[in-house]
Amino acid sequence: MSSLPEPSEDSRDVEPLIPAEMAARIGEVVASRTAVVEVKEFQRWAASVKDRNPLYFDAEVARANGHPDVPMPPMFLQQVALGVADLDQLRPDGTAGTGNGNLSFPLCPRRMAGGENHTFLLSVYGGDVITQERRIDSIVEKSGRSGRFVLVTWKTTYTNQRDELVAESTSSMIARP
Repeated sequence: MSSLPEPSEDSRDVEPLIPAEMAARIGEVVASRTAVVEVKEFQRWAASVKDRNPLYFDAEVARANGHPDVPMPPMFLQQVALGVADLDQLRPDGTAGTGNGNLSFPLCPRRMAGGENHTFLLSVYGGDVITQERRIDSIVEKSGRSGRFVLVTWKTTYTNQRDELVAESTSSMIARP
């Protein structure tokens, strides 16, 4: 009969990196914002990232490609409902943190992006009203080559004024001691 090995003394005395009050927030909506899509804003953004696709600037080209008007570049969707923060309101990592739910991991003050995945379902046009809802999907303690860390994952949905799902995204953050 085999038995599981006894936990090492080190593993028994390790303090969890995820405070109970943070773990209890899984499933919570941490940001919900609604904004109107402005053509000039998405065109300025497209020009600033050097995406001069005529689809985003020329209504005739857009109609020739099956659109009723110039569509918004899909990656601009994250910017539509983004607020503005003053520099003195930013966290030490340079982000406002409010769209993330102001999660606190006292034992893990260092933060870094863990990745993003986007699925675009419908085109978005000037005048559309987009509602962004961001929810904490998971908070997990993990161990890697460089030690323990916390992985936080958010799911974000974007719906238009007709309650149609136009896009979904998953993003994550790594917090380290």
